[in-house]
Amino acid sequence: MNRIIVIICLAGVLFSCKSKKSVVTKKPNTTTRDVRKTTETPNNTKVYASNTERYVDVHSETAQQEMSLYGIPASITLAQGILESGSGNGRLAVEANNHFGIKCHGWTGQKIYHDDDATQECFRKYKDAKYSFRDHSLFLTERSRYSKLFKLKQEDYKGWAKGLRAAGYATDPKYPQKLISLIERYKLYEFDKAVLGDNYVSYKSPVTSNRTTYTVVKGDTLYSISRRYNISVKELQNLNGLPDSAISIGQELVVKPSTKN
Repeated sequence: MNRIIVIICLAGVLFSCKSKKSVVTKKPNTTTRDVRKTTETPNNTKVYASNTERYVDVHSETAQQEMSLYGIPASITLAQGILESGSGNGRLAVEANNHFGIKCHGWTGQKIYHDDDATQECFRKYKDAKYSFRDHSLFLTERSRYSKLFKLKQEDYKGWAKGLRAAGYATDPKYPQKLISLIERYKLYEFDKAVLGDNYVSYKSPVTSNRTTYTVVKGDTLYSISRRYNISVKELQNLNGLPDSAISIGQELVVKPSTKN
């Protein structure tokens, strides 16, 4: 009997030691969890709501540098670039880094041929878009017909937009409105503020009186508007800088000259 009791006790001791050993040596496997954490890094790629927002983000610094050097509002430069390059997606911008449709005009660098006013016209080709922005600045500063623009305040983007068309930069009668719309929609004037700093003052048009305007509606013609306001078609064209009789719905026309106070 004593022998049996001893054997049972020894078996109990051995079983207890084996159980404790398995508990002590068992370790949690954290390797897989740690590896998974390092591979799940966030994607820091910048996402844009539109091609235009991307264009502004990429080229705004260049436009501001040109403003500092040449006095052309960054808002105007960006709006023109957006409009004329299709937010950087037009053929000239993609294949030639030409964002402003500047033609060769004695250019000795690389060239690209593209249909514009005529078939296969010669346009300048640049190694980098920043050189296109520089040529845009030189184009405006070195031609006397744009000299009046530089008498305007740099905050006056509306005056610049209208002045560009008046000087012959574009033939589209809605060109000023398109630039102004882009500037206000994307708040491009904020880049002007950043350049001018404390010198920036929100520009307000001179106070005028006796100024009458009319907004074009469906069915209107210059002739019908001239009859309504007892003014000739030619006078309407002169007041609004219109090269022809084309008008568009929503376009604001001056039908009576302004008189400064």
